[in-house]
Amino acid sequence: MNLDLHGLPLTAPSSAAAAAFNETCRRYLTYRADTVQPLFATLAAEPGFVMGQCLKGYLLLLACKQAMVPIAAGALAQAREAAAAGATARERMHLAALQAWVDGHLERALALWDQISREHPTDLLAFRLAHFHLFWLGRPQAMLASVEQVRPHWHEGLPGWGSMLACHCFALEECGRLDQAEPLGRAAVALDPQDIWGTHAVAHVLEMQGRQTDGLAWLTQQSGHWAEGNNLVHHLWWHAALMHLGQGDTQTALTLYDTRFRNLSAPLTQAQPDLYIDLQNAISMLYRLEHLGVPVGARWRELADHAQARVGDCLSAFSLPHYMLALLADGRDAAAQQLLAGMHGFGQGNDDQAEVVREVALPLCAAMREAAAGDMAGALGRLGPVLPRLPELGGSHAQQELLTLFCWRTARAAGASAEAERQREAAGRHFIGGWRARAVFRVH
Repeated sequence: MNLDLHGLPLTAPSSAAAAAFNETCRRYLTYRADTVQPLFATLAAEPGFVMGQCLKGYLLLLACKQAMVPIAAGALAQAREAAAAGATARERMHLAALQAWVDGHLERALALWDQISREHPTDLLAFRLAHFHLFWLGRPQAMLASVEQVRPHWHEGLPGWGSMLACHCFALEECGRLDQAEPLGRAAVALDPQDIWGTHAVAHVLEMQGRQTDGLAWLTQQSGHWAEGNNLVHHLWWHAALMHLGQGDTQTALTLYDTRFRNLSAPLTQAQPDLYIDLQNAISMLYRLEHLGVPVGARWRELADHAQARVGDCLSAFSLPHYMLALLADGRDAAAQQLLAGMHGFGQGNDDQAEVVREVALPLCAAMREAAAGDMAGALGRLGPVLPRLPELGGSHAQQELLTLFCWRTARAAGASAEAERQREAAGRHFIGGWRARAVFRVH
């Protein structure tokens, strides 16, 4: 019988296929750029692999891109055909979760992954995929509960133990329990310096505490281990740029933009020039820099090109206001209107994210368009019902700061000083001592 990394039965056509599945899971946990290679090579030779095709579907959908959905559905169809010849109950639950995700029913997928985790607490895919989605749904407490539910069943001898510690660190950090979080993240990196999720989790802790010097030293020290990493490496350099902003060093932040996390000639960027988190990194940094009075030249143009190409693609709710900012910064009002229309259409559908797109992302983006047109009072009026619900768009405290900054600038420009101060305080609550509110929310 073939087994997965944690000893659970794996219905595989050969031991070589099982080994490729396990190696792909290892690479997935540590954010390797070559994650899919072992699996895709195996599926080319042995397509009748239930969990292999299921994992392929999962990995495709992690791109949060509408164009990947039909390809993932094709993998699901092949997985179901293979499952007809035999699959475990756990594997069939994974297929049901993939079906739910393909259909846009993330709540059902999360319920299935939770059921798998309760019945098989060392199932690493169910755990890690739930961690991913709970983060992007803006549910840090649920993310932490998911970790704490299964962690007692894991141990240092299991592959991926460092990833478990890294996830625990990140969940604690997003819940504001920073002192408890940091040792877990450092322990994860000590076990495997190439575990860049652990590096990322510690960077968040240091960012939240305003420890820019420590944070830059940490990232510099670990950067030698990132050669095999995927685009999360870009996000780590984005964190470094944020820390430089915290020190008032805007020039280094801009240099990192051009050389590290939006280097258009870099292989990772060329392979996926429109990856959602890369666009988030770049757009949010340019917006901060322009707010701080730094000329960014024509850098908005290529970002606006990608944003315009994503009109109608609402699978990443948190990306939508980023796309709107890029379009407006490059003067593409017609495309901005099309983006709103696409969000409106998606919001009328039955996707589980339709409500948050309709009730949070859409009015926020409409307010951005009004603000760009100079109607600050109208923009501020739209923001009122949205402000308490911004966390539902997902993203970390550090990422959500972009939205708070926009709301603060809008309130200030509209002459609503009391609301502007509330937004400044809201930003400060995300950061120990409110240091970020002082560093970025500057008056010009």
